[in-house]
Amino acid sequence: MNEYDSELLSGILLNAGYRNSLDPEQADVILLNTCSVREHAEQKIHSRLGELKQIKERHPGIKIGLLGCMAQNVRNEILRNKPYVDLILGPDAYRNILEHIESTKKHSADTKLSKYEVYEDLFPARKGGVNAWISISRGCDKFCAYCIVPYTRGRERNRKLSGILEEARTAVRNGFPEITLLGQNVNSYRDADKRFPDLLRSLAEQVPGLRRIRYTSPHPRDVDEALMQVHAEYKPLIANHIHLPLQAGSNAVLAAMNRSYTREHYLKLVEMIRSFVPDMAISTDIIVGFPGESDADFRQTLDIMQQLRFDSAFTFKYSPRPHTRAWKLHDDVSEAEKASRLTELITLQKKHTLQRNRAMIGREVEVLVESGSKRRPEEMMGRTSCNKVLVFPREQYRRGDLIRRKVTQARGVTLISRPDENE
Repeated sequence: MNEYDSELLSGILLNAGYRNSLDPEQADVILLNTCSVREHAEQKIHSRLGELKQIKERHPGIKIGLLGCMAQNVRNEILRNKPYVDLILGPDAYRNILEHIESTKKHSADTKLSKYEVYEDLFPARKGGVNAWISISRGCDKFCAYCIVPYTRGRERNRKLSGILEEARTAVRNGFPEITLLGQNVNSYRDADKRFPDLLRSLAEQVPGLRRIRYTSPHPRDVDEALMQVHAEYKPLIANHIHLPLQAGSNAVLAAMNRSYTREHYLKLVEMIRSFVPDMAISTDIIVGFPGESDADFRQTLDIMQQLRFDSAFTFKYSPRPHTRAWKLHDDVSEAEKASRLTELITLQKKHTLQRNRAMIGREVEVLVESGSKRRPEEMMGRTSCNKVLVFPREQYRRGDLIRRKVTQARGVTLISRPDENE
């Protein structure tokens, strides 16, 4: 989401006559687009601001801006402790970025949240590659106890379906054969009587040249048979991969997190998904050490992992975030215990990822070519429909080609297709 916002900001600035600078010392404006979801992300920004302070001391005319969720969350602290920061703009203030840059005020700040801003008529300046991020909604109404997003990005609001279609067509014309739809809860999308499955169907039918559609992240409460029917109907154009955040396998912890589903609901949901698309790859998010999580609770998370065997997982230690419901809870799981649980969880997931990948050996898969391989110049890499990286001989392929290759090996998270090798 932040990468898309950065592209949106770049589009505004480039259209106004600004140019990208690869050297901060030569820049007139330096903008940091920030995230507050994890504490570590904020720590990195504070460190980066310290580096930029030194640049500003050498070049006082440079304007430094702090943008995004962290700006929304720590505005007063920045104004008080980092006076060298000229702009402080929340995620709903990007439309007016030019007037803030050109302001003669000592500090120019706008962190008001909007009930309506979705940047409908603005188009991002995308980097090279094969995938185009397309935001279809902003904000969130779910209010999970650990999550700061509703407080930094506001309440959920959706773009017009027609605007999304136009941006997708523009992206394809500009050389991006794949799109990824973005939303904090992407599948809760609504435009009048149109729902998320209707949007997917419209994209599949009305965007010539589009070769693959992805989306992230859906909320389990909003995944239904209508969505899976569209997956099955338009496979492989709609990728057979779904990122389905679990967060915890214990009903007590899920309730404390305000996740609005139970482990039983989640298990049945995965069963339904695989009944429509048997080879659907499923990735997930898991948090360990949420306040009150006992060892027995954690074992229930491992149990669901054993039952479902996710293709991959993003795993985190719980860290308290200001303003969230969980901020008021006693963070009673020690850092040592969080680290131990996270290590055990990662070890198990690596085992499952390798098992799932090895099961693909011998199968022919569809691959969207992305780039040359980082390790071997004679090879290229791309992603399968189920979002797995596959490495293969360069041959005559070009970026953006949609090809078919037979999987011959699986090493960790990477699939390999080399005709002269076998597992």
